Amino acid sequence: MSDRSAIEWTEATWNPTTGCDQVSPGCDNCYALTLAKRLKSMGAAKYQRDGDLRTSGPGFGLTIHPDALNVPRQWKSPRKVFVNSMSDLFHAKVPLSFVRDVFDVITDTPQHTYQVLTKRSLRLRRVAQKLEWPANLWMGVSVESVEQLHRIDDLRKVPASVRFLSLEPLLGSLPGLNLDGIGWVIVGGESGPGHRPIESEWVIEVREACQAAEVPFFFKQWGGRNPKAGGRDLQGRTWDQLPLGSSLALS
Repeated sequence: MSDRSAIEWTEATWNPTTGCDQVSPGCDNCYALTLAKRLKSMGAAKYQRDGDLRTSGPGFGLTIHPDALNVPRQWKSPRKVFVNSMSDLFHAKVPLSFVRDVFDVITDTPQHTYQVLTKRSLRLRRVAQKLEWPANLWMGVSVESVEQLHRIDDLRKVPASVRFLSLEPLLGSLPGLNLDGIGWVIVGGESGPGHRPIESEWVIEVREACQAAEVPFFFKQWGGRNPKAGGRDLQGRTWDQLPLGSSLALS
């Protein structure tokens, strides 16, 4: 975890759990899996538990870290916090009691805004009514192609103050994208060795859907060999819109 982050749409990361398993094509070149393997070899304590070699591997076994719960309480200045950049809070192996512990920390630190992102939208929907949703928690789902659009329907049933989409890595066109109940959309291309290309038409299609629905649009990257390789310009400008009322919201 870090109180600074290079991710363009957040300011800090917090990992009360680490590790995950691949569940859809968007996971195929997972940056976190690669990083976990490196951290394991360096002896990092949080990444010594291996996962299923078919879906996760060295250093990436789902692990709960109760000792990390108090970290955000030590950050005095307000910041946007991406929860579980190295995991998925709604993974089946994360007990609901621990999810509640994470939510309690979020409730107790209203000076921060927390961004939680999951690919496990079915479990999210099933447990949503069993949780107390803090006003400073934004809940999102990842969608990489039309095969994952059902995750948005699950998200719509969640009583979060802001519901958002991470269309990264965007692997295809999303025609007729329905943004009812959605408050923010992030789009990005894949990066790293073996990255799959993103087409400008797909990005423009999403941006136009956002403009029609008056939903803030954030274009993170074109991707490439590394995250910065392709830059961030889309038709001559950057798009850094954030939900209305955000301290970093840009036009």
